[in-house]
Amino acid sequence: MPNWELKGCCDRDQKAFLVTIGVFTVVILVLWRTFFLTPFKLITVFLHEASHAIACKLTCGQVEGIQVHANEGGVTQTRGGIYWIILPAGYLGSSFWGMVFILASTALLTTRIAAGCFAVALFIVLFVAKNWTLRGLCIGFIIFLAVVWVLQEFTKVRILRYVILFIGVMNSLFSIYDIYDDLISRRVHSSDAEKFAEVCPCPCNGAAWGVIWGMISLAFLGGAIYLGLVILS
Repeated sequence: MPNWELKGCCDRDQKAFLVTIGVFTVVILVLWRTFFLTPFKLITVFLHEASHAIACKLTCGQVEGIQVHANEGGVTQTRGGIYWIILPAGYLGSSFWGMVFILASTALLTTRIAAGCFAVALFIVLFVAKNWTLRGLCIGFIIFLAVVWVLQEFTKVRILRYVILFIGVMNSLFSIYDIYDDLISRRVHSSDAEKFAEVCPCPCNGAAWGVIWGMISLAFLGGAIYLGLVILS
């Protein structure tokens, strides 16, 4: 039975899980404005835009193209679908994928599944990518994941779980920061939250929706850590 109360926490694996997340968080914050994190920031932007695309397809719309720009911006061109579902899917979707990656890192099998599915998703996006920044990002990360996978399977350098966990932590933190920067600390009138405020009958403005989405993203991160500890118990 799952140890939902986390009785006896924390054993060796649970401590390693928490310490690794803590170390990754510190490393990310220290290197935040350096070029070392740029590829991982762009992957977060990619997952943001991919979440818009998935929401569009799930609501019977058409995805006409996806772009990720070197300045950490992105655009998903859609037609049809349910607008009020597509709009919040970007920020909340990237937070959700961060949680998925963190949880997947708790076991080698799920890590392999996550890495494989991620590589397949990057390959599929190559066919709808509208600019070379996104194409290069997809190709680069497919090669990167392939190299890490080969090292995992054929050498003693077994870092696949740490790579997937790092992507998860990076995605979660960058999503929360992006919500604060784009939606709360400054009003970007073309932001997803401002557009959502226009179509939603709720009397909230874009900044208020930013706060709500930020709280949901924090809940995803907290939930990922809690469920990770439960899985490892």
